[in-house]
Amino acid sequence: MAFSSHRVETVDFDDPAVAAALFGPHNVHLDMLAEASGARLTTRGLTLFVDSPDAAVRQLVCNVVVQLYAMLREGTAISRQDILRSYTMLANDPGLDLRQVFREAVFVNTPRKSVAARNVAQKTYLEILRRYEMVFAVGPAGTGKTYLAVAMALSLLQQHKVKRIVLTRPAVEAGERLGFLPGDLVEKVNPYLRPLYDALHDMMPQPKVASMLEVGTIEVAPLAFMRGRTLNDAFIILDEAQNTTHEQMKMFLTRMGFGSRVVVTGDTTQIDLPAQNDTPYGRSGLVHALRVLQGVPGVAVHHFSKADVVRHPLVGAIVSAYDDAEKTCPSV
Repeated sequence: MAFSSHRVETVDFDDPAVAAALFGPHNVHLDMLAEASGARLTTRGLTLFVDSPDAAVRQLVCNVVVQLYAMLREGTAISRQDILRSYTMLANDPGLDLRQVFREAVFVNTPRKSVAARNVAQKTYLEILRRYEMVFAVGPAGTGKTYLAVAMALSLLQQHKVKRIVLTRPAVEAGERLGFLPGDLVEKVNPYLRPLYDALHDMMPQPKVASMLEVGTIEVAPLAFMRGRTLNDAFIILDEAQNTTHEQMKMFLTRMGFGSRVVVTGDTTQIDLPAQNDTPYGRSGLVHALRVLQGVPGVAVHHFSKADVVRHPLVGAIVSAYDDAEKTCPSV
């Protein structure tokens, strides 16, 4: 199907309808691939021309379009996000079979919808969540660390494998200055817990969320509320764990009771704690726990990378830009 010259790779397709779906309206899918790869993509009829001085780039783009074309012929629906995800996955693993990834996508059923793994990293993460009682998920924003953990919690609650869900995070990122905020304690901490509410409302009707919060089946609370408790038969999620101290992390992990599961999510590059010994890493309970618990049976650690970001395509580009800027000039 593919033919090459000095710097142009040519791919011929045989089904106009499938090719049109692959190219997208006004070739928008090809424009996305061109922007991601830096190659120049043009078409003439059912022929695609991939122009790039880099042979590896040409092969990668051809690999993406050939596999996506085969999936479209088989009836698999492909979204714009799937185009870029496919490019990223094949860039990381050229031998990957996209059909197998899409076919074996892990689904988690929640009250409102089925949540599916959108890439290999998420698929592995969901499998780990099913197998282990304590899981650490580490990686940049937009990789689905907390969202998928909430989905798994709701799924297990529906299956009566846990009796309640407890969602928590540090109340404030850089020092607990709740007194400066208006309202009572609940009103003060709610803004910091908003991302957890957002995930719940995305997977379950709001009246149902409110009802379960009222009876305590779901609890969303700041980390300070965990002290002195033992949580049995619960799915417990600690979000933004990079902003816990060593003592807070130890306190949280020891809240785990019989029949419970614990998920700890965070991004070790986004630590907002005051620096200690010229580095914020020294105080982070997440960084400390990853080191202390290494090799402990029953504890699993899953790392996401910026390539696994599944938010708007700009999020991945922004993460990469900031990473590059910090490497070039750490003080900026």
